[in-house]
Amino acid sequence: MEQDLKRQILNILERNSRLTAEEIAVMTGSDEKTVKETIEGLEKDGILCGYHALINWDKVDDDTVTALIELKVTPQGGDGYNKIAEQIYQYPQVETLYLMSGAYDFLVLLRGKSIKDISLFVSENLASIEEVQSTATYFTLTKYKEQGVNLTRKKQDGRMVITL
Repeated sequence: MEQDLKRQILNILERNSRLTAEEIAVMTGSDEKTVKETIEGLEKDGILCGYHALINWDKVDDDTVTALIELKVTPQGGDGYNKIAEQIYQYPQVETLYLMSGAYDFLVLLRGKSIKDISLFVSENLASIEEVQSTATYFTLTKYKEQGVNLTRKKQDGRMVITL
């Protein structure tokens, strides 16, 4: 039962982290004290790692550029991937870093001031890592959906309906 409650709370917080323990208690059929203690435990165990707002930066007067970079690497030794990842995630420009299966090893998500800014970062910081064999950079043009949230809103047709 406790594991089920943890999963319920995590699912609720993932959709809306602004809900109070009292609101979550009502939604899960639990009491507020139990919900608070469960959330504190999830935070302590490193399962609940943070609370974030999802922002549609395209609607803000913001000229930043987002890019996805594929990295093919040659890991050295037993902790090779972890050592490379540690080098990469230290950079503040790196927003997301995944170890992947498939044609490439890492996927890096960056946000920069311009295409040139990202290009320089890739060439000077990522491509210069000894274990990196190759990089491929993709710039995002439009974000339609992020973290399960539709970022586009259909425009309302302002025309009047006329019937005969």
